[in-house]
Amino acid sequence: MGIDTRKRIVVLISGSGTNMLNIAQACQNNQMAGDVVAVISNRANAGGLEKAANLGIPTEVLAHQEFASREDYDAALVACVQSYQPDLIVLAGFMRVLTPVFVSAFADRILNIHPSLLPKYKGLHTHQRALDAGDEEHGVSVHFVTDELDGGPVVLQARVPIFDGDEVEDLQERVHEQEYRIYPLVIRWFCANRLTLTPQGAMLDGTLLGPHGYAADD
Repeated sequence: MGIDTRKRIVVLISGSGTNMLNIAQACQNNQMAGDVVAVISNRANAGGLEKAANLGIPTEVLAHQEFASREDYDAALVACVQSYQPDLIVLAGFMRVLTPVFVSAFADRILNIHPSLLPKYKGLHTHQRALDAGDEEHGVSVHFVTDELDGGPVVLQARVPIFDGDEVEDLQERVHEQEYRIYPLVIRWFCANRLTLTPQGAMLDGTLLGPHGYAADD
């Protein structure tokens, strides 16, 4: 596949960047028709910045504390991201609630990964909430980003069991293992032009996906 047909991917991070690293390595190993062209963080001490630099990927820091409002920050973030001419924006542990200023600028090309079986447990502390509820299973969802927090159309989910005696760290480890499997897969679908966001919802190979994404039981 020619280099001109490969998608340009910008990854946004706030922390250690393990999902970013996994995705970037998959790109560099030609496991998908895309390239991570920049990694941008709202935190200068994000460990993922060094991981990206070690792979030769340009990095930028745009500190949210320097802006008076979320909208001001997102406007600056839009300009920063647009300078890399992205085909896809990937949120990989980016701990910011994005406003319509950002979402509308890239309306059909932002993906996020969320550690729950959406629509369950939007927001934070998902592992603890699943344990507190006595759930028998937990999981992770890759979804398109819309103006609704963790509310965009789900593309793919992976389920993990919850065992007696599990603690947050046990669930976190189980979920991370699945994140590293399903996020690159969804990005590969997007880069191959198989996955699109339409007004009706997420479509894979021309088929509208259900509320729990691809290969759901219900």
